[in-house]
Amino acid sequence: MVILLTILHVIICLFLVIVVLLQSGKAADLAGAFGGMGSQTAFGPRGASTVLSKATEIAAALFMVTSLSLGILSTRSAGGSSSVLERQKTTTQQKKAAPQAQPSVQMQQEGNAPGKAIPLPMPEKPAATPEKK
Repeated sequence: MVILLTILHVIICLFLVIVVLLQSGKAADLAGAFGGMGSQTAFGPRGASTVLSKATEIAAALFMVTSLSLGILSTRSAGGSSSVLERQKTTTQQKKAAPQAQPSVQMQQEGNAPGKAIPLPMPEKPAATPEKK
């Protein structure tokens, strides 16, 4: 469903771009280039809508509908929708909550048998020596 909607969205997008580029501007004549609107109203003449303007309106409405549909479908399929910052915060909290246990026995590979480990004692810290006066 999402793939079909995405393909439809891209087709509508391309159609909308083409239709908008095919339309001529309201002040496309020579007087419009120099700012003269003549006897036209403040925002240009309001004539009958052409086929291209109707196609633009329909394509824009379909574009909005497919955009909203894709947005809704993506949030529903995301499951636990959380932001990257929220996920980073939870992993940081989990790391702080886990005890930082330092093992007293270090594991190293056993003799000649690869993959097996034997415990080796960690070197102890030397006892504090009294200072000489």
